[in-house]
Amino acid sequence: MRASLIQIAVNPDETVDARRRRAAALVREEAASDLVVLPELWTVGAFAYESFAAEAETLEGPTRRAMAEAAAGARVWLHAGSLVERAPEGLYNTSLVFSPDGELVRTYRKIHRFGFDQGEAVLMSAGDTLAVAPCPELPFGLATCYDLRFPELFRGLVDAGARAFVVPAGWPERRREHWSLLARARAVENQAYVLACGTAGTHAGVDQAGHSVVVDPWGEVLAEAGRGEEVLVAELDPARVMTTRDQFPALKDRVLGLPLPATPSADRNGR
Repeated sequence: MRASLIQIAVNPDETVDARRRRAAALVREEAASDLVVLPELWTVGAFAYESFAAEAETLEGPTRRAMAEAAAGARVWLHAGSLVERAPEGLYNTSLVFSPDGELVRTYRKIHRFGFDQGEAVLMSAGDTLAVAPCPELPFGLATCYDLRFPELFRGLVDAGARAFVVPAGWPERRREHWSLLARARAVENQAYVLACGTAGTHAGVDQAGHSVVVDPWGEVLAEAGRGEEVLVAELDPARVMTTRDQFPALKDRVLGLPLPATPSADRNGR
């Protein structure tokens, strides 16, 4: 199975329509792949908070239409990164996944919002539902950027049948070491592929890390990009997930996170 991660920049001199056309053209160029991935909020920029409301769109909007056509034109599974979704109850950072027929088969509203009471954390509403895309060769769970820091989300995706995780992001350069470390950690602890697609360039004055990466279920880096615009290509072996889990069945030894008998609380002396 061949995967292409399209690491693009958000050019402030381009209109949103121009960004859509460019992204769609890049997707169509990857027709030799089975799965194509775009980054987080590539239509607006992950740190361009002041543009979120103006560029928000519904799930029936122009980005969905452009990406559906691109997926069908290339005959690929397309994780189209995320957009600012306008819903009746507010804004969401929402990912879209399309089948090779151009059908929107999964959406995911980002659960963990970044900003510590600023930016996305106050401008966006939080999602509350896990999502696994039904790619026949390799079902993949959906997570977005800051989600990468919360391992319980990925455990939930494994329990829902995920054998890979696709993580679009707008990760800042100043924390790039965390990006690489966490991508490998999520792969190792869940014995699953991680395909983490970042952005290049600068968003609203924030330098982006780039360094999109594909990690196998044993934690080995199969491919890694630099900081600039790039299409990162990797070959995946879907059977490797179950082979790894069978040969080193650590997931079967899970205890915490599973239902356990209740015990009385300790008294104030710790007994």
